[in-house]
Amino acid sequence: MKIGVIGTGSVGRTMAARLAELGHSVTVGTRDPAATTARTEPDGMGNPPFATWHAEHPDVTLATFEQAARHGEIVLNATGGSGSLPALTAAGADNLRGKVLIDISNPLDFSQGFPPSLWVKDTDSLGEQIQRALPEVRVVKSLNTMAATLMADPKQLAGGDHSVFVSGNDADAKATVTTLLESLGHTDVIDLGDITTARGSEMLLPIWVRLMSALGTPIFQFKIVR
Repeated sequence: MKIGVIGTGSVGRTMAARLAELGHSVTVGTRDPAATTARTEPDGMGNPPFATWHAEHPDVTLATFEQAARHGEIVLNATGGSGSLPALTAAGADNLRGKVLIDISNPLDFSQGFPPSLWVKDTDSLGEQIQRALPEVRVVKSLNTMAATLMADPKQLAGGDHSVFVSGNDADAKATVTTLLESLGHTDVIDLGDITTARGSEMLLPIWVRLMSALGTPIFQFKIVR
């Protein structure tokens, strides 16, 4: 399958590498490929320069947001929350029309330092904002409640015995995403309902951040026992 990944940070890189490993044709999109390749310093999260990572994953193509969106039969939004709408606007509504867009982003606000708050919550969500901005795109919120390494390979923790959520208005799109999640190794996919239920999964992030601090690691997960 052809998959476009919007974003070259740790989430985008981790998902792109795993999807390529599974045999998908993956194109990662950035605003300026030349500038992204030219960077020689670690990013703000301490990740090595993209060029270093790309040299280890030559089967992943680097392109513009627009080209990545055009390439993908499925598109992943792996940008930081504040940059999601600008990046998807740059990707182009025409290139995304009718496609399944998996939204992994979270509306984290670091303006007052750490821990972050949410800049949208309770009565709206970033997932809903993306769906409103791109009404002809089939947005499915998922994978935003765990570390990138567990998104890509859930079996690294407890043999994959933990939960992942999907929210979206289109049942067929959610089924497509569920199939992709299962191919990654996720075994407990919970359909929360329409895109408004993304409010709930996004509002897990404040407790996720505090758990990370308390446990001293991001390698933990939620399991819904029932």
